[in-house]
Amino acid sequence: MSSKLGRRVAILLSAVIGIPAFAAPPSAPGVVSHVKVLSDKVEDVSSLEAWRKHFIKEGMTDREKAMVVWENVYRFRHQSNPPNEYLESMDNVHDPIKAWNVYGYGMCCCASANVQALSRYVGLESRGWGIINHSVPEVKWGGAWHMLDSSLITYFPKADGDVASVDEISKGIAEWLEKNPALKGNDAALRQFMRQQGWKKGPEVLARCPSYDWNGWFPAATHGWYATMGEYAEPKKLFVYEYGTALGYQVNVQLRKGERLTRNWSNKGLHVNENPNFELLKTVVGKGDLRYTPKHGDLAPGRIGNGTLEWNVPVTSPELANAAISFANLRAGADGLVVVDGTKPGEVVLRVPTSYVFLGGQADVGVADASGGGVKVELSDNNGLDWKPVTTLTSAGVFPVDLKPLIKRKYDYRLKLTLDGGATRVGALRLTHDVQHSQRVLPALTEGKNTITFEAGPQEGTITVQGTTNPKNKEKNVFYKEFRPVVNNLKDELAFLKGGNGDVTWPVATPGDITRVRIGAHYRARDVKDVFDVQVSFDAGKSWKDVGKLDGPTAGHSKYFVFTDVPAGARGARVRMTGTQRNTLGFHDVRIDADYAEPHGGFAPVKVTYVWEEAGAEKRDERVVRQPRESYTIECAGKPLMKSIAVERAD
Repeated sequence: MSSKLGRRVAILLSAVIGIPAFAAPPSAPGVVSHVKVLSDKVEDVSSLEAWRKHFIKEGMTDREKAMVVWENVYRFRHQSNPPNEYLESMDNVHDPIKAWNVYGYGMCCCASANVQALSRYVGLESRGWGIINHSVPEVKWGGAWHMLDSSLITYFPKADGDVASVDEISKGIAEWLEKNPALKGNDAALRQFMRQQGWKKGPEVLARCPSYDWNGWFPAATHGWYATMGEYAEPKKLFVYEYGTALGYQVNVQLRKGERLTRNWSNKGLHVNENPNFELLKTVVGKGDLRYTPKHGDLAPGRIGNGTLEWNVPVTSPELANAAISFANLRAGADGLVVVDGTKPGEVVLRVPTSYVFLGGQADVGVADASGGGVKVELSDNNGLDWKPVTTLTSAGVFPVDLKPLIKRKYDYRLKLTLDGGATRVGALRLTHDVQHSQRVLPALTEGKNTITFEAGPQEGTITVQGTTNPKNKEKNVFYKEFRPVVNNLKDELAFLKGGNGDVTWPVATPGDITRVRIGAHYRARDVKDVFDVQVSFDAGKSWKDVGKLDGPTAGHSKYFVFTDVPAGARGARVRMTGTQRNTLGFHDVRIDADYAEPHGGFAPVKVTYVWEEAGAEKRDERVVRQPRESYTIECAGKPLMKSIAVERAD
């Protein structure tokens, strides 16, 4: 194909899928990281650190911290059928920061795990309970346990003003039912009894509950006093149980040239479980199960949001080299992506991370010339360790390629294009994805003056190693062994030791210098001598640094470590967990996050676009932010109905 014809094809492809045919020489950073838009009307809960900074104040008592945790968990998540990523051992999402930002809903076990994780993060002891048809957590302060149920939004004050434990609640209910046997197990009678404050005449331990309304219903009106009477009625059936999680998720919106993230205060019927009849898709804030949420700061019209992550990959600009993970034997210019040495293939690897779970995706590949042999497309969902064939394109044209089967429920993938030498060239490449996010935590506006704060930085990315330990979920998400751990004397299922001693070592490689390693683990160590020693190496295992211990005795527990003593220039780490077993020792879940300085990271202008309605009329605010931190105001003359917020590079 002639040079002129190649340019015409590039221009045509640009018109078809909306990519500029020619771009400026490289001058901007390859990626801008931690792009954040905040409203003064909605709290920042994008990471554990951000949450703690906003809500946990110096001088707080342990009880005050625990009550903040309890309130936050029900403020930012709603009781409903849980999202299933099939990544954690219990299938559901139990990381509180992920639950709040990606979903905004979950079941009682999820809420219990949220309370436990956040309580431990601020230095409090916590544990979970399995009760009858329900799950609840307890938090310790003042030397005693206290039940704080964020799922049904309740706790039970005692006569002295302190909060009752599971044992105290169960004992009080059981003793009362012994004196009122006609009500035991009689759901209809209990519902009738609780009406018109009848619940106050029931067990004394429930009589001061601040959550029941006049007729005994909890705030969401899905459960009430009658349910509490059944859940705690039989003390011998209640048991301590860890609804654990492997912490580590955080929001990190990254923008490359041509990349745009749109988050909507609405959905188009998509969610991770793919149930079109899921009620929460249509539930309106202030009505139905969400009737209580406006009182607790919910400014969104609904709960489940569907957003889009789009990337018009700059294949016609030399800047592509800085945005790619690898860029070999290729030139990006006015004619598109062209092989330099025609005697061998050219290869580009693009990393596509998201803070919001992928529900589907498509790559539109514009082949300007395939006469050199074609374009092979491959995808990796385990940090480039393995590559799955997607398609091979052997003619010119624009080809839509479905990525959903390979990326659904994932948060990161790599796309590799191999140009088979000669005259082969790619004139355009566009990636589009549906993602799920919670509407609740988006930076909403209210009537009057709204202060918007834009932040970008630190300029870091994260490589995550996390796979399901349940072999039954291999087809639904990545299996932990796909990250190539070296395993000694561990079973496949739940990664438990076969007996005696054993260990597992996970390798992780980063594109830039590592700044910290974060490790979350949900584990079992039944005996006091059952223990995993957690260590990290930055010199390929020649030396090891201690991180912490996963110790017993416990049937289940979760811990989170942040390791910052990283040698300069390290771009690889190994995380080793060495186990000594006397009774039972193993992992339910492990998550390893290696944060690194983006080698081509930096700040570039970002365009922020808000869309909303006032009295049925569309309003829009478009702002180009030119500093890593800026504040500005948006005035709403009337009550806004939020529609969308988009962020994209403006350079």
